[in-house]
Amino acid sequence: MKLAFLGLGVMGYPMAGHLARAGHDVTVYNRTASKAEAWCGEHGGVRRDTPAEAAGGADIAFMCVGNDDDVREVAEGPHGALEGLKPGAILVDHTTSSAGLARELEQRATARGLRFLDAPVSGGQAGAVNGRLTVMVGGDDASFRTVEPAMRHYGQAVTLMGPVGSGQLTKMVNQIILAGTLQGLAEGLNFAVRAGLDGNQVAEVLSKGAAQSWQLENRARTMIEGKFDFGFAVDWMRKDLAIGLEEARRNGSPLPVAALVDQLYQRIQARGGSRWDTSSLIQLLAAP
Repeated sequence: MKLAFLGLGVMGYPMAGHLARAGHDVTVYNRTASKAEAWCGEHGGVRRDTPAEAAGGADIAFMCVGNDDDVREVAEGPHGALEGLKPGAILVDHTTSSAGLARELEQRATARGLRFLDAPVSGGQAGAVNGRLTVMVGGDDASFRTVEPAMRHYGQAVTLMGPVGSGQLTKMVNQIILAGTLQGLAEGLNFAVRAGLDGNQVAEVLSKGAAQSWQLENRARTMIEGKFDFGFAVDWMRKDLAIGLEEARRNGSPLPVAALVDQLYQRIQARGGSRWDTSSLIQLLAAP
């Protein structure tokens, strides 16, 4: 298919690469043109100067940018993707943003004879590079089935969760659970070390039992070693938690643990850890 990919950050760059390697005709746009040029040098394809130009003629345009404001600019701005897409084309937003924005974009797309899916992802940079992301999709079944084969090139699990907005709501659940998991892991590992146990051995043993999690298996060792210069940045986690906490205020869901962990991440930021991995919560326990 003829595809466009808008946003070549740490996630979008490898995701677009999987599409190109699968044989699709991919046109890219990135606000920093040098990043798009580097992608084209590595994967072929062409770059365009605006989202509208990149989306022109595409069957599907994928977006993966930073936040709600970025999504609005790339999708709805003066030279946004909605302006360039041909009738019947599908705009897919992989950005983690609000469910309200997803519904707004669906309305804008429908008014132009286009289709829209919200499809946030989980799995981090490693998942994007290795093609093993979890993709949570909101939208209609027909559009989903059209787009699903392309998303399978970078998604190990691609699931339609319900109407537009459902993908973003599912991603909020993911981040709510992740916040509690990371704080629990930080507390447990800090306890283990202070109790005189071998933290890595503890993690190895517990990974075979009921405490097993992706975070335990992939982050325990680096947490114990105090290494955080990689992975999913604290800044982005706070952005995601803010979206979830705002949605919780609307639907009346108590989120005491998520709210607490958000405050702890604020303390990490104050220590200069804005770009540290989310597992850096253990720093607040190791050196309060």
